[in-house]
Amino acid sequence: MTRYKAIISYDGSQFSGFQRQTNARTIQEEIEKTLSKLSNGQVVTIQGAGRTDAGVHAYGQVIHFDLKKKRDVEKLRFALDTQSPDDIDFVSLEEVSDQFHARYCKHLKTYEFLVDVGRPKNPMMRHYATHYPFPLKLEPMEEAIKYLIGTHDFTGFTASGTTIENKVRTLLRADITFDTDRNFIIFTFTGNGFLYKQVRNMVGTLLKIGNGRMPVEQVKLILKEKNRQLAGPTLAGNGLYLKEIIYED
Repeated sequence: MTRYKAIISYDGSQFSGFQRQTNARTIQEEIEKTLSKLSNGQVVTIQGAGRTDAGVHAYGQVIHFDLKKKRDVEKLRFALDTQSPDDIDFVSLEEVSDQFHARYCKHLKTYEFLVDVGRPKNPMMRHYATHYPFPLKLEPMEEAIKYLIGTHDFTGFTASGTTIENKVRTLLRADITFDTDRNFIIFTFTGNGFLYKQVRNMVGTLLKIGNGRMPVEQVKLILKEKNRQLAGPTLAGNGLYLKEIIYED
């Protein structure tokens, strides 16, 4: 068996998420169907670095899979890229050691969240940015987001339904930029792991702070009390992008 690592990008708007589901279109299922077709019917299972939710996009998702026969890497990448659905692209492909695992090898993830603050909203971006129609001030959000950097228990920013007991994660980067040309606010987070809907909950909280409905110190209170009820709403997944995954050597 030969193991391959791929970086893929996808438009998540027509998917029910990354992970295979019953009676739903998923990234995993579509890629596995293409791999099977290219491998003369061999059943091929892919492993992803993260399981993005319905509507969530990716620039740099990482997957790995095993094939019985060694293949020319660029020819295989081209075949996967052209025979997968148009909303999935294979950015790169390489042969890796059997010890590599997309999910379990130590890595950092970077997520971006795009918020459209234009009035009216941009209809062309309705699947690719979450519209926020209320007044916002950047300064309080820029102050509040700094409290998220570091190692914390993020229970208060986790959606119900998660089965993960250890909710301590480390954020190395958390910042905000404003795209004046498109009227987009871009939230960027880099960390060693993210909990279920954590980014969407953090951004929902920061927007309430920017709207004046929560104080800047609310972030510190949520981290201290570990209470989801103290945080803001869970935003829709259409503004979320898995931007990059960096593995340790």
